[in-house]
Amino acid sequence: MTSGKILVIRGGAIGDFILTLPALAALRRQFAEAHLEVLGYPHIVQLARAGGVVNRAEGIEARGLASFFARDGELPGRWRDYFSEFDLVISYLYDPDRIFQDNVMRCMPGQFISGPHRPSETEHRHATRVFMQPLERLAIFDADAVPRLTLPPAAGAAAGFLALHPGSGSERKNWPERQWHQLLESLLEDRRLKLLLVGGEVEAEKLTRLASALPPERRVIARNLPLVELAQQLRDCCGFVGHDSGITHLAAALGLPCVALWADTDETIWRPQGNDVRILRAPAGLARLSVAEVMAALRPLVASGAVPAGQ
Repeated sequence: MTSGKILVIRGGAIGDFILTLPALAALRRQFAEAHLEVLGYPHIVQLARAGGVVNRAEGIEARGLASFFARDGELPGRWRDYFSEFDLVISYLYDPDRIFQDNVMRCMPGQFISGPHRPSETEHRHATRVFMQPLERLAIFDADAVPRLTLPPAAGAAAGFLALHPGSGSERKNWPERQWHQLLESLLEDRRLKLLLVGGEVEAEKLTRLASALPPERRVIARNLPLVELAQQLRDCCGFVGHDSGITHLAAALGLPCVALWADTDETIWRPQGNDVRILRAPAGLARLSVAEVMAALRPLVASGAVPAGQ
């Protein structure tokens, strides 16, 4: 299929989507003349649209789509027409009984490929490889498995800053806040360095506490930004430090040198992929990871020769 319309359906969190980017990029390369569209959570899938990976992004939370998850349900005409336009649909939704798949196939004449919504925790195979496996049915083999995202620069972006994200989707994945305070104090000893503190609504209070100890002229707070805007802020930073989180995967996909403070997630499956990603963990648990060890890993990023990743 050299032209036509292809739809990729992807739910899940930020990290899940970032780890599916290699599959989208492989489709874009293989079918360069095709219209490539992604259906997912709007605040996440807009990353692929902003990065030029897909032609269009549609929201999966739109009214009427829920009926496709009911067996033999009445399917709204708007969505029947929508799916009928595609020659190929690849879905990564959790659909063990094939209810969604069967309903979509009632609407479209083309091919439907079902992919895994998550990797198996027992196979110890990296998620990017797992999400690319369905493409083998399209004769796509050995494509680049590293997520890559290229965005245009944004006015007022934090070029040359060191970005830090002290949160994640789970408190057990987080380095203690006391150590973050100590790390920030150590980083400020280099008077040339400026810091970009990143977080969502959940981390709002933590960001406020951490920022309160920093000179205002040495830090910028990126709190609860739209994901594309956050990515534009990150793209020209000199490096990133964070946890096992979707934002760490985003920073790695943007090409930033990353230091990930890792808890107990299986690294062989979920490690951020990038040209310069370092995982730090402590045998006795993340809380025992010392500030000195993190500083040693960050020192090359804040050295005088460090340059923004996007330049």
